[in-house]
Amino acid sequence: MNKRMELIVPCHFGLEAILKREIQDLGYEITSVSDGRVTFEGDAEAICRANICLRTAERVMIKIGEFHAETFDDLFEGTKALAWEEWIPENGKFWVAKAASVKSKLFSPSDIQSIIKKAMVDRLGSHYGRQWFKEDGDSYPLRVFLMKDEVTIALDTTGESLHKRGYRKLTAKAPIAENLAAALIMLTPWNRDRILVDPFCGSGTFPIEAALMAAGIAPGMNRNFLSQSWKHIIPAKEWYEVLDELREDIDMNVETDIQGYDIDDEMLKISRENAKLAGVEKLIHFQKRDVRELSHPKKYGFIITNPPYGERLEEKDTVGQLYKALGERFKGLDSWSMFMITSYDKAQEAVGRKADKNRKLYNGMLQTYFYSFLGPKPPKQPK
Repeated sequence: MNKRMELIVPCHFGLEAILKREIQDLGYEITSVSDGRVTFEGDAEAICRANICLRTAERVMIKIGEFHAETFDDLFEGTKALAWEEWIPENGKFWVAKAASVKSKLFSPSDIQSIIKKAMVDRLGSHYGRQWFKEDGDSYPLRVFLMKDEVTIALDTTGESLHKRGYRKLTAKAPIAENLAAALIMLTPWNRDRILVDPFCGSGTFPIEAALMAAGIAPGMNRNFLSQSWKHIIPAKEWYEVLDELREDIDMNVETDIQGYDIDDEMLKISRENAKLAGVEKLIHFQKRDVRELSHPKKYGFIITNPPYGERLEEKDTVGQLYKALGERFKGLDSWSMFMITSYDKAQEAVGRKADKNRKLYNGMLQTYFYSFLGPKPPKQPK
């Protein structure tokens, strides 16, 4: 299918600008940006490229249609008017995986899901000449958004969320999502020529995402996507051609200084295994080290980290001391910059310095802040 489609890509709230830049870097034209969502135009190849390459996205969806609906009759008729037979084969399994409603007269997710399913069965039944469907073929999950009575229906091409790269088989107690970690790194001036240290590395997400960027490894290269079986929409050769092209861009000989510290031997074992599964174990140095021992002989490095938040009862008494120790060690790292995401409300006070910037973000359902403590820029190297 070479036709142009509108592709909707959701992301974490507050990180739309990063995702927009990623999509533009892939060569596609943005059609709209809204809270937690970027829309762009593309063809079948764009679906492959977006799923495999986007580091900060949640998923990639094809916009099937949009219409105004204030009643369930409106919703039924609007859904039935869409050309579902172009997308869903006779044996396809189709359902509304998620329905979200904001400031709309229709607000019950279960009722919205039910009405849309009935309208699709009606339309497809007329087209295929049947009253019921086995639905024993490939899966076609839908996502529906109602905003001020405007309905958008989209077909999910991804399946399991894009933050699941496939390398993180084991995790820490409170891991940061891979796509959020990638976005936070991209919010900093770090690049592969600079030092990166995560003193609370947990299962290794920040160092691994940085190493994937440094080596030019697309985040979705080692996983599958739901739409790989949709041959009538995306020919198999599109996936193969994109993957072959991306493999040529990988540089495993890049020199890096990416380090992850933790005090837990089990966490370090998990980090190393995850890095190995991601194919970047040679680019990261993990070691057992307390934050109070944080040091580095070189200048102009970066601390990028997700320290404990103190949300658990057993952490309440110690979390302030951890941040204080981090602040003291950071002070001793002449010319370094530090970036951290946390929900701990006394983080700046404990670190002993007001952040140069802070950005409100959600880590899961938890409101957090991404604090930027900026050091000086390194002197320009002579050409």
